[in-house]
Amino acid sequence: MLQILLVEDDDVDAEALLRAFRRQRFIVASLTVVKNGLEALALLRDLHVSNGPTRPHLILLDINMPQMNGIEFLTELRQDDMLKSSIVFVLTTSNRDEDKMAAYNKQIAGYFLKSRAGHDFQEMIKLLDTYNRIIEFPPEVV
Repeated sequence: MLQILLVEDDDVDAEALLRAFRRQRFIVASLTVVKNGLEALALLRDLHVSNGPTRPHLILLDINMPQMNGIEFLTELRQDDMLKSSIVFVLTTSNRDEDKMAAYNKQIAGYFLKSRAGHDFQEMIKLLDTYNRIIEFPPEVV
């Protein structure tokens, strides 16, 4: 089953996504929520070092966050040999072309706008479900 890390500083947006998962009956093995890029990197690195629970299959990442924003997080993630293969989808309010280009230049899998919540949120969940069912994920690095 799919393990997801949600990097989101807005509790309302995080809850909206969780509700969308429930409405679509999208079942995940685990969904962990952290508030910013620093917390996400600390968690991912700790999971690797501790050989604890496996690393998330997917990361859903906001761009506009305090302390370390999504682009800064992606820069750090892609420079870390143990984490650079992480699959990241951006889920953000930013419709700025600069943010889209910066994110895609860091090898994201997709860029979703929160402003299109509702029907598009449901379509995103369906996409993630399809992705989960048909994609072969890389083996866990030990």
